[in-house]
Amino acid sequence: MTVLADRIEMADANTKRLDEWFERLERMPVPEGFRVEIVGGNVHMTPQRNTHWQIIRRILWALEDRFGREVTAFSDVRIDFPGHENGFCPDVAMLSDSAKADDEGHWRYQDVRFVAEVISQGTAANDYGPKRTAYAVAEVPVYVIADPYQGRCFVYTDPKDGDYEQRTPVDFGTDIDLTGTVADLILKTDDFPHD
Repeated sequence: MTVLADRIEMADANTKRLDEWFERLERMPVPEGFRVEIVGGNVHMTPQRNTHWQIIRRILWALEDRFGREVTAFSDVRIDFPGHENGFCPDVAMLSDSAKADDEGHWRYQDVRFVAEVISQGTAANDYGPKRTAYAVAEVPVYVIADPYQGRCFVYTDPKDGDYEQRTPVDFGTDIDLTGTVADLILKTDDFPHD
């Protein structure tokens, strides 16, 4: 078995354990405005700042403007990804038109076409590291990191063998041309706020 196949098989096997963890987390008194996800078996709880939310909204609006209000796109919804106990809640995820949640309400990572993460100081290492790897292993075609601390986005495309072949930095204020990808849009960043 290859490393890639091992990681994908591990994701399928971890769903039951992740279900148990998320059930426990839902019973905990998580403060309003915080999001919880599990990255590599570690629970991360981060507050959502205004800057963070404003960028997420702009990306969601761009997807809706391009694909209509019925596009299967959402924020902070759990999707289990390949690797050791990866129950991610992407800032923005767009799924294929044919995507359907299973009987337990889970979405399949195989249906994810586009993911965007907005950097938070406390979890930036996850977005640039293990989450990027998991998205590449899952063969998510387009992964965008918006980093308001640097005032820059990083666009990752062409997943292959557990990594992305292409990494393109784009400063805030410059349009991100995703027309040659499954996202098929121009993502404007001129009004992305900085931290």
